[in-house]
Amino acid sequence: MTELERGVAAAAEIVRAHGLSGDDPVVLGDGANLLVRLGPVVARVATTTAVVRPDVADHFARDVAVRAHLAARGVPVVPSPEDVPPGPHLSDGLVVTLAGHVEHDPAWTPAPAEFAACLAELHDGLLDFPGALPDRLPLTDVDRVLALLDADDLRERRDELAAEWDRRWTAARPLHGDAHPGNLLLAPSGPVWNDLEDTWRGPVEWDLAGLANTGRLDGRAGIAAHPAEFDAEALAYFVGFRRLHAECWRRVLAAS
Repeated sequence: MTELERGVAAAAEIVRAHGLSGDDPVVLGDGANLLVRLGPVVARVATTTAVVRPDVADHFARDVAVRAHLAARGVPVVPSPEDVPPGPHLSDGLVVTLAGHVEHDPAWTPAPAEFAACLAELHDGLLDFPGALPDRLPLTDVDRVLALLDADDLRERRDELAAEWDRRWTAARPLHGDAHPGNLLLAPSGPVWNDLEDTWRGPVEWDLAGLANTGRLDGRAGIAAHPAEFDAEALAYFVGFRRLHAECWRRVLAAS
């Protein structure tokens, strides 16, 4: 059995245990996590993510808690499933969460101002999130990846950037953590946020750096439309750190 087959089987076992059919699974994505549609639900199965993050169950639990918090405040998010608990669940040693399936247009790209407005709404909705959030998540990810890889070039970049980490912080707040246009889906009801397992507490420049680095829309226009005040030097720093973070994940995925 391949790792993909194992992940699909684990997801199917969980939905069957809660009275839904696990037949006819559809793989929606196979990257850091495996995404599998099983009828009205989508299972997120921790695969490579679990290799980098031994505390992956905490990340998945945070995703569920943050989605529930935002939904209660009227911020549009991918919903929890109606008929089964969202988890996290454990099946065949794999951590799995469940969400409701959202019909959406995969070709849609928001206008910069629309994305900025949705991100500002998300930030406002997160301000009173009561749960504990990590405060060094990207740096922790980078360090864990570098412990797995032989990558001296990335290690040098990490040391240069880490030396500035504390100095570049502005006021910390709860963030999406991976705020790029691919994580905002166009549902029939309008845009909804997805993939909140990277939520952490840090400077707003981190989420804005996700806009600066995207090639899917005019990131500068999106940053200009976001109402938050930001420090230009801190933004430039976190743009660089996000690129390092993304390259670390690319390499660990290529090696897996």
